[in-house]
Amino acid sequence: MGSPPVNASAVAYEAWTSLAVPDWLNKGDNAWQMVSATLVGIQSMPGLVILYGSIVKKKWAVNSAFMALYAFAAVVICWVTWAYKMSFGEKLLPFWGKAGPALGQRFLIKQAALPATPHYFSNGELETAEIEPFYPMATMVWFQCVFAAIALVILAGSVLARMNFKAWMMFVPLWLTFSYTIGAFSLWGGGFLFHWGVIDYSGGYVIHLSSGIAGFTAAYWVGPRSKRDRERFPPNNVLLMLAGAGLLWLGWAGFNGGDPYAANTDSSIAVLNTNVCAATSLLVWTWLDVIFFKKPSVIGAVQGMITGLVCITPGAGVVQGWAAIVMGVLSGSIPWFSMMVLGKKLKIFQMVDDTLAVFHTHAVAGLLGGILTGLFAEPHLSTLFLPVTNSKGGIYGGPGGIQILKQIVGALFIIGWNLVATSIICVLISFLVPLRMTEEELLIGDDAVHGEEAYALWGDGEKLSIYKDDTTHHGMVSSGATQVV
Repeated sequence: MGSPPVNASAVAYEAWTSLAVPDWLNKGDNAWQMVSATLVGIQSMPGLVILYGSIVKKKWAVNSAFMALYAFAAVVICWVTWAYKMSFGEKLLPFWGKAGPALGQRFLIKQAALPATPHYFSNGELETAEIEPFYPMATMVWFQCVFAAIALVILAGSVLARMNFKAWMMFVPLWLTFSYTIGAFSLWGGGFLFHWGVIDYSGGYVIHLSSGIAGFTAAYWVGPRSKRDRERFPPNNVLLMLAGAGLLWLGWAGFNGGDPYAANTDSSIAVLNTNVCAATSLLVWTWLDVIFFKKPSVIGAVQGMITGLVCITPGAGVVQGWAAIVMGVLSGSIPWFSMMVLGKKLKIFQMVDDTLAVFHTHAVAGLLGGILTGLFAEPHLSTLFLPVTNSKGGIYGGPGGIQILKQIVGALFIIGWNLVATSIICVLISFLVPLRMTEEELLIGDDAVHGEEAYALWGDGEKLSIYKDDTTHHGMVSSGATQVV
């Protein structure tokens, strides 16, 4: 008799298993983590690239989109060269990791691990083991990279339509190195706020509060847009803006769903809570626009969507569904009030030109979400994610009230660090290149800065008479247009 038939595909699979599928690898977790990273990456590129390029005045469409695109690319290189280990590597200081490259094959194919995350009781006994997800380090490096990238992209929204692009090229690596890595290590990588038990599930503080405060600070140092742009700044394509907003919303499934570092039950709760809060916030913001301004605003709805997504982020996987609705109601109303009422009354908001109101949509909403997380963190859900056992929100009694204090202290650290670090970075850059564009560039826009324009259409959705002076800079007037005096 002959030998029994051999399943060639099974043999081939076993051969590959011994090389590329080690015993510790969970293919489901690895697949979900890479998908989550891709979803977060899509939020920036093309999501915010499209949104920024559409929500601004036509003459700034190329510049705004390019600032986001450049930041994304620059962060990737800085991240793998030195910044990843500063954020998630071995401890250097209580708030900072040791710098180093994340490029070597031996480092990238071993099991992912965050070496500074083992948490101990006060008597020295281990309370929570080191975070060791069941996928390779390469997956972890890329997942965290897209979070760092979107922080810079969000920050860019505060300084659109006037920041010197060369200054932006310098700002990106400096802020990533001396600001973002501090918050990331302190809250996520095993720093002092992580071990104290401050809850930042997926970046309400590390990303949104920091980029909102840093963006507002940078806007102060860069200076305002031109007077004409501040007075009238219509979006050049509302429908395309909605396409970018849609990518941002649905991409948040990876933003919050990937942070348990596994395809588990907590990930599912985080994704559901994210969408519930965002939808609630959008509706509340729209209702307030209708009540007070008599018209529903599409741009307002997008702002409400963003504040809802930001607010739920610090607690997405540790609060219950009803709490997500409450957070949505508050994120659709409190940032609305800060933007639409305080933003028009307080002198500081008139003095600092925050182009896309990033302070309100990210800093205010992120701070709000962090404090509400301290109030609503459910005890059982908290045990699924946090290093400090017995953590819970204030409404659950007992020691839960201390969690609100922790959340406030964590926020104050992020706010203070970003105010100081961003100011120092801007001042240092100003010694090398101007932070603000020239008056001629501010008048013309993309064509003067990049030699490119977004559309082969003349005008900016405004009357031709406004642009009488602009035509002289191009040395021509369209033969089909009548110049109005």
